[in-house]
Amino acid sequence: MVTGASRGIGRAIARGLAMEGVRVATVARRLQLLEELAAEIAARGGEPPVLIEGDFYPAGASEAIAARAADLLGRVDILINAAGGSRPLPFEADKAQWEEGMTLNFWRIRELTHAVIPGMQAQRWGRIINLTGTSEPRMLNAAFAAKAAVHVWAKGLSREVAGAGITINSIQPGRIHSEQIGKRYPTKESVAEFAAAEIPMGRFGEPEELADLAIFLCSPRAGYITGTVVPVDGGMFRFAF
Repeated sequence: MVTGASRGIGRAIARGLAMEGVRVATVARRLQLLEELAAEIAARGGEPPVLIEGDFYPAGASEAIAARAADLLGRVDILINAAGGSRPLPFEADKAQWEEGMTLNFWRIRELTHAVIPGMQAQRWGRIINLTGTSEPRMLNAAFAAKAAVHVWAKGLSREVAGAGITINSIQPGRIHSEQIGKRYPTKESVAEFAAAEIPMGRFGEPEELADLAIFLCSPRAGYITGTVVPVDGGMFRFAF
C-alpha cells in the first residue's frame, strides 16, 4: 500500500514497485490522478494497481483504509507512508493549527502502521517505509516536528517488530522535484540559486532517484536494515551524524 500516490515521490514509488511485479494499492484524495497512474503502469506492462480514494485526516480513516487495502490485496506486505504535507506556522499559530499538522503528519501515520502490523506479524514478514523531512529546520513548521516524532516512534517500533521479520525505515527527501517543491521554487532561477548555494550535487533530485532506495528497502535483500533514517538530498544535509 502506497499512500500519497497521486503525485511526486509516492507516485514514483508506486510505479516502481508495480514495475517490479508488486501488486500495489494506491491511496490518495485525487482519484483521477490515481487512474492516470494506473493507466501509465499498465501501458508500460506493469501490474495494474488497485485504487483507493481516501482522506487520512478524519478520525478512523487510517484503520478504514488499512482494512480496505487488506480486502483488495488479500494482505499488506509493504506499507509506504508518503502522505502528508508541509505546515509552516507563525509563532502566533494556535493549538488547532498545530494539531492539524501533527495529526496528518504523525498520528495518522502511526495509526495506519499499527493497523497493518498484525497482518505482517502473522505472516512473519513486512516492510514499512516512512517519507519524512529535514532535521535542520529553518523555521517553525508543524510537519518538521511531526516528522521528527516519526523518526523516534519508528526507531522504537522497529525494535519491537524485528523478530517477526518486519523492517521499518525512514527516508528524508531533500529537494526532490514535486508539486509541493514547485510551489516553493516556482522558477528555474530559484531552483538554480538554491541548488548552487546549498546542494553539493548542484541540482534538485528526481522522484525516481528516491524511489529506487525505497524499492530496495522493500526487497528481501534489505532484510537486515531497520530503524534507519536515510537522507536522499544530493549532500545537502550538513551533519556527519
